[in-house]
Amino acid sequence: MPFVTRMRPEPVIAVLLLAFAIAIPWMGPSKYVLNQLVLFFIWAGIVTQWNLVFGVAGIFSLAQMLVFATGGYSAAMISLYLGWSLWITAPIGAVIAVVASTIVGAATLRLRGVYVALLTLTFAVIMRTMIVTDTDCFFYKGVTCYNFTGGPRGLSRFGDFHFRDWLGFKHAIWGNYYLGLFLLSVGTVFAFTVIRSPLGHVFRALRDNEIVASTRGINRVKYQLIVFALSAFFTGLMGGFYAGHFKAMGPTILDLSTMLFLLSMMVVGGLGKPWGPLLGCALMMFVDDALKDFAEWRMVGFGLITILFILFMGKGVAGLIEDVWSWLLRGAPLRVGAREVSLMRRQQS
Repeated sequence: MPFVTRMRPEPVIAVLLLAFAIAIPWMGPSKYVLNQLVLFFIWAGIVTQWNLVFGVAGIFSLAQMLVFATGGYSAAMISLYLGWSLWITAPIGAVIAVVASTIVGAATLRLRGVYVALLTLTFAVIMRTMIVTDTDCFFYKGVTCYNFTGGPRGLSRFGDFHFRDWLGFKHAIWGNYYLGLFLLSVGTVFAFTVIRSPLGHVFRALRDNEIVASTRGINRVKYQLIVFALSAFFTGLMGGFYAGHFKAMGPTILDLSTMLFLLSMMVVGGLGKPWGPLLGCALMMFVDDALKDFAEWRMVGFGLITILFILFMGKGVAGLIEDVWSWLLRGAPLRVGAREVSLMRRQQS
């Protein structure tokens, strides 16, 4: 096979994108743009890890926002009640999120398909309900009553990452920007490594044909728990970062609309594709920003885009780019469908 057909552009693209992202704050963007990019880092970080469970392992889990909220709430509550810095409590919250995700994974071992989705969604709904209905006073500060979880108002006054003290008011956002970029970069490298590793092949084998995988000695229970645990750490860590960036943690992050927004990112980007979460997140956040003046049409727009991608571009943006790259290198007829691409590769091998 010629060298050109074996070359992979991902490392070069990743380095160029990272260099560009590092340079953005020095280009003088507005604070709004930087805040939107920080939000992109958070959403992309969640979806990148969710893709391991949903796209790579094929487990229809809808509990990723529960894991995210567990990490964020744990970090915020420990900081608020014990006075610890978020630099310490955010990793602790990530570990708690791993425990919570593993428990959710264990609860779904006997279930398949839509039943996993319903059960994991139920866990998220229960957590949101418990937070919203928490109206009892946990402690008083002066005459102000504080709920244990913050209740429907959420938690606040638990601190941040102190970038304002270190960098000044004007450049405080830069600290959050680079911290978010670092977390996303490390989490993405981790996800890429898992997908390309033998562990990723095991996850895909269980996704594509569980019976055949079991006959080859692959323990479904073991690897389902592993993928739930692996995807949870960086998701929970992003929860702690979210709490520190916004200086608040509320039950709105468990709203169904937020979950569907992130789910649409995976579908649009390409389920199971390494670059899918980043591409889908970028596209859907662009659409979200374009529809900010048409709030009543926001969810309709997301739904239409998701449906169009499911019907006409099942492999998402990442799949289309892979097909185009294959066509450019091999000079073969371009086909969007997976069956045509598979046949093309079989003929060329």
